[in-house]
Amino acid sequence: MARVAAPLRGAAQRFALGFLLLAAFGLMFLGKSDTHFVERMRTAVTDVATPILEAMAQPVAAVNRTIAYLGELAVLREENARLREENQRLRSWHAAALRLDAENKSLREILNYRGPDRNTFVSARVVADGHGPFVKSKLVNIGSRDGIEKGQAAVTQLGLVGRVTELGERSARILMITDLNSRIPVLVEENRARAILAGDNSERPQLVFLPQGTKLRPGQRIVTSGHGGALPHGIPVGVVSSVDDNGSVRVRPFVDWERLEYTQIIDYEIEAVPLSSPTSRSRGAFAPRPAAAPSGQEDR
Repeated sequence: MARVAAPLRGAAQRFALGFLLLAAFGLMFLGKSDTHFVERMRTAVTDVATPILEAMAQPVAAVNRTIAYLGELAVLREENARLREENQRLRSWHAAALRLDAENKSLREILNYRGPDRNTFVSARVVADGHGPFVKSKLVNIGSRDGIEKGQAAVTQLGLVGRVTELGERSARILMITDLNSRIPVLVEENRARAILAGDNSERPQLVFLPQGTKLRPGQRIVTSGHGGALPHGIPVGVVSSVDDNGSVRVRPFVDWERLEYTQIIDYEIEAVPLSSPTSRSRGAFAPRPAAAPSGQEDR
């Protein structure tokens, strides 16, 4: 039997290529002569094969879903561990913040301190950009009719934008902290070193007039100092971006100038205790309490 099958198998292998070529040419001629028949045959084969392929694809899809689910479980487990760790850190910071807040309130009561109140502000939309080689400013759509005054600070939720330098009835121009004419009194939040933030029309303004021996490093936060009454105290400005060997310190502002669409013009007041009215308020000034009369003396 094997002797008979071997020659037949050899002949089939020799003529297989020719048979396939003839079948291919036959199908081509059939397709050219009767396209409707070929289309119906192809449709019938597709109809028969589709349920089979769908049934075969279901186990593969189930395996793929299982693999994706297991991968998501692994990612969720790592994310859960990270969130637990972050939550623990936030709880620690929350406890520290509550403790410092209570201590701050106690010290304020002891010193009878009245700090700046920045609850009064007007929101504005930036309508024009004054970027150029010699000017860095923004034009906003509010003015004097909205209670805006020259010198007021413009801020966002990220930090300081600049100050109002030109004022119209319905518009105002804000000089950005990066402008060459901008000079902002600031301090380093970590070591309380005072300095002046000087713009030079670059994206990184410079810290000047730093005290001698001040050691700074990248990443330290810079905030407004409030000295001179020009701006409120404690507005975030930016972080130290670089410290050169020659002592030049550059600051990266918190505000993203390219995405600046809205800003807030803040009007700040400092609670004052003048001699005539203990409950009145005056802008930018702090009147001391009258000195108590020595014991044994009476007002005359």
